Amino acid sequence: MNGSRREQGTCCCCRRDFLQAAGAAAGSLVFLSTASTAAEQAGKAAARKKGVATVRGAFIYPPSESLRKAGYWSWPGSSFDPEGHQREWMARIKKIEQKLGMRIVMEENALDEEESVTRFLADVKKSPPDGLLLIPFKKGHWPHVLRIVEETGLPAVVLATMGILLVNHINQLHRKPGVYLINSMQGAGPVEDGMRMIKTARWMKESRIANISGSKTQEAVVRHLGTQVRTIPLARFVEQFGATGASDAVKQLAEAYAKNAKEIVEPSEADVLDAAKTYFVFKKILQTEQADAVMMNCLGGLRMPHQHVPPCMGFMSLRDEGIAAGCQSDLNSTLTMMLVQELFDRPGFQQNASMETEANRFFGAHCTSASKMNGVGTPSEPYILRSHNEAGWGCVPQVLFPEGQEVTMALYLSGETPQMLVYTGEVVRCYPKAPSGCRTNVEMTINEVQDVCDVKGMHQIIFYGNHARQLRTFCRMYGIEVVV
Repeated sequence: MNGSRREQGTCCCCRRDFLQAAGAAAGSLVFLSTASTAAEQAGKAAARKKGVATVRGAFIYPPSESLRKAGYWSWPGSSFDPEGHQREWMARIKKIEQKLGMRIVMEENALDEEESVTRFLADVKKSPPDGLLLIPFKKGHWPHVLRIVEETGLPAVVLATMGILLVNHINQLHRKPGVYLINSMQGAGPVEDGMRMIKTARWMKESRIANISGSKTQEAVVRHLGTQVRTIPLARFVEQFGATGASDAVKQLAEAYAKNAKEIVEPSEADVLDAAKTYFVFKKILQTEQADAVMMNCLGGLRMPHQHVPPCMGFMSLRDEGIAAGCQSDLNSTLTMMLVQELFDRPGFQQNASMETEANRFFGAHCTSASKMNGVGTPSEPYILRSHNEAGWGCVPQVLFPEGQEVTMALYLSGETPQMLVYTGEVVRCYPKAPSGCRTNVEMTINEVQDVCDVKGMHQIIFYGNHARQLRTFCRMYGIEVVV
């Protein structure tokens, strides 16, 4: 949870670059209201309306009987049973719908003649869904697909199983903004990915971040994504921490932190107990503000005089249960963690970027990380309890990632034209006793650049698995420029 170049003994990345990035993120906000104190807005955090992501879809092909009468099938050929395939895909789509908790409303009858396509378009335009699922079973009906995509302008997943389309058809939509074209025999997996992308975009638009920072209460909305940011004074955290006693729940969490730790180096028992309290303070704030994620301007309160304890263990526990928690009120990092969690069910490691120049490897470090890096409900990675590296006190986690683990590194850059940094690589090592840098650290390879010093960004989010392709597809569907 650390951030700029060491200045007055507190920070360790380039302060100029960090402030420039913070300014760009702030420029992506549309401010709605401001109040001078938290009390003036107490009880006014109305819940953001959340609905169920809805997709409208259709199968597109002529009846098999009409092809038999014509005596010629073309692709996919005379042995292809489109009606049977529709029944099979309807069963798969139903499972995806139930798994993701969304609505996927498919037309009962396949679209065939122009008139049926016109009726479908009119219905969709009358009540626009969050996205489309189009499944053509005939090469000759491809113009229907193109018409629907063009006339609706909605995010669309187009599935064509192998042997239906030719290369010229594929290339018409393969890189088209707003479309995820699947021409494959891989089954329902890619379709589920596409549906999750549509659901994620809606969730981001309906979500709220509680930003613990400054002395005023204000509300803003992130351009493009639509996520609400509700800023509350840092004093709220300090006050609620002071009012949080050593309850049984707090003691149990502190005991779990200590019991599950591979080693405890600097923290005292009192430090671990205080660290556990921060989790319950965050949960209270999330509940009060009806927020889906939290970020905090945490470094200021760690300087002398100490306003609050390091919140890093609380952040670890939040991320372990699937709640994005951003250090230093970094909006772009927090938005990225939210996207990663919703798209891939993975928590993220926000870190200060550095490079091992002699080995040409990326080095990232911070004083907090999720321990359940494989997702909610999975075993924790080994971790050591340490003091906050820069402040020199409190209790923070040093999480140890396994060597050889494939990872993706990403950062959403908000603005008038949003961008996404996307890199992939592999964990080479973590340094359990690194003499400098923040506590959780990782040295990793980068696949996309020859010189690791060409990697862009600060506070990028590292998460398990190679998800670059899906992430780039999401960006194409929602007008986000991918940058390496």
